[in-house]
Amino acid sequence: MEIYVPDIYQKSIQTINYDSLYARGIRCLLIDLDNTIAPITMKEPNKKIIDLFNDLKNKGFKIVIFSNSTKARVKSFKEALGVDGVHSALKPFKGKYKKVMSLYEFQEPQIACIGDQLITDIKGGNRMGLTTILVNPVGVKERFTTKINRYFEKRILRKLRDKDLFAKGKYYE
Repeated sequence: MEIYVPDIYQKSIQTINYDSLYARGIRCLLIDLDNTIAPITMKEPNKKIIDLFNDLKNKGFKIVIFSNSTKARVKSFKEALGVDGVHSALKPFKGKYKKVMSLYEFQEPQIACIGDQLITDIKGGNRMGLTTILVNPVGVKERFTTKINRYFEKRILRKLRDKDLFAKGKYYE
């Protein structure tokens, strides 16, 4: 069950302490797109998202949108935000994580994965030995596959809570 426990749990990508991450040696942020950066209904980033990403780049982070979404969806955000992107990442499988690590020459302690799903984002990052950060979904509408994941996630969350490993709404760094 520990594979589903995030290292950090915050309300949103806006509330993460990025200065603390940088001080810990994190230099690369793999950030999920759908319901992490923006709701699935949003077609392009708004000013608040653009400002955050500009600030993160100015702090010295390499940012990669790391998403199971389509090429077209990731492309529109990565171009608007001036960052790199990986589409069809097949999270939680290791393949695309390894490609990113090789391409950008980052080691496990230098990478944080940020996302809204335990089954894809957190499990995938934990399997790779990366710092994992769970955030609450920013939208209510979800894709069919995500709805299936959420069903299983609820069961996992119950078990994690019962074992006193994790509880929704109890944020920590």
